[in-house]
Amino acid sequence: MGLYLIGDVQGCDEALGRLLAEIAFSPSRDELVLLGDLVNRGPDSAAVLRRAMRLGGSAQCLLGNHDLHLLGVAHGVRKAGRRDTLAPLLAAPDREAMLDWLRRQSMALHRRVGGGDLLMVHAGVLPSWTVQDTLALAGELEAVLRGPQLAAFLHEMYGNAPAAWRDDLRGSARLRVIVNALTRLRFCTPAGEMEFEAKDGTAEPPAGHLPWFDVPGRRTAGATVAFGHWSTLGYVSRPDLLATDTGCVWGGCLTAVRIGATLADRERIQVHCPQAQKPG
Repeated sequence: MGLYLIGDVQGCDEALGRLLAEIAFSPSRDELVLLGDLVNRGPDSAAVLRRAMRLGGSAQCLLGNHDLHLLGVAHGVRKAGRRDTLAPLLAAPDREAMLDWLRRQSMALHRRVGGGDLLMVHAGVLPSWTVQDTLALAGELEAVLRGPQLAAFLHEMYGNAPAAWRDDLRGSARLRVIVNALTRLRFCTPAGEMEFEAKDGTAEPPAGHLPWFDVPGRRTAGATVAFGHWSTLGYVSRPDLLATDTGCVWGGCLTAVRIGATLADRERIQVHCPQAQKPG
């Protein structure tokens, strides 16, 4: 049995099919986790969702910012952007089945591997959150996404404030911080105040900010946190970190990482991707 983590697919179904063939993925034997941003910017978001749905229990998926954006557009809360490629999915006869499946996916996942903790999110984790905090807060958000208040929540989801977590946050403000941390975070201050404008790599962070994973005292540092979202960061593998977004939609690679008997046992498998979008 193999556990495979795959970074942002973003509608690039042909590349996903080649990567699954390259790793000889078997739904009866292996487990797959797609680390969010299944859809948008690439040529066939509907095919990606249909493929994931067909895999059933052998595939688990995290929701990324583009996946939540799809739900927002589908509910009339947000207009499609000029670079979005969601129209064919939204016009598909099985759109409702795909959207219902999507909103029932996870915001964070956790596995114990060889005595260690593997925490999987789309973008990041605030420095004050433990693994248990992250899973509990993700669960709060999942309950809303799967429940009757989805449309009302989507109207309140967008925005950058509050920029930092407080335990006494309630309602839409609380959920917005959870969404932004799990699906948009790249840089924050040592106190955990998030910044959303900078999208380059780590060489020149915004003044007073650090990559979220380099904040001193981060409470998930004892776990391995696997994530996607940050294509300009590229592939990073270190004991406490596994970054998997290697820019498939931009003409980079689609990356899978096989996790072995321990969290140190990692194998990277990649396929090259045709460029679906130009950066900028």
